[in-house]
Amino acid sequence: MTLQFRNLNISPEAPVAEWPTEAVQTALERGDLNDWRRIGQELRRDPWGRIARRLEEVLSHSRPYGVAELMEGLLERARERAEAAERKEVADEVRQAVTDSGLTSAEFAAAIGTSGSRLSTYMTGKVVPSSTLMVRIRRVSDRCRSVA
Repeated sequence: MTLQFRNLNISPEAPVAEWPTEAVQTALERGDLNDWRRIGQELRRDPWGRIARRLEEVLSHSRPYGVAELMEGLLERARERAEAAERKEVADEVRQAVTDSGLTSAEFAAAIGTSGSRLSTYMTGKVVPSSTLMVRIRRVSDRCRSVA
């Protein structure tokens, strides 16, 4: 059976990113595996975006049997993957800043006001530095590059 939206000015074939909340709810309640896959793809593309928020809204008041748990799991995994990628990106930036500075890790750590072991956790992604520390990391790296 093909998904149909009633009283909506959008087609089920439109990109999921354009669906209003009512379309997401309809897809969860009356859609099939293909419709749920499309929602899942959008969640993986943007796990905190408009569709993710609309899905959370729908699931806060509607619990389509079996589908609610599936969608919550998809959203959780999509966010975990995105966070892991972001942690890696931050760790890569910290490592590059240390390299670009020309300082040793111990010297760089001292320059940003932390310990070498703490800097190591930032460089491996085990710990994510605060936004203020990231600003400091960038400043120290930039300052060292401009002096060299």
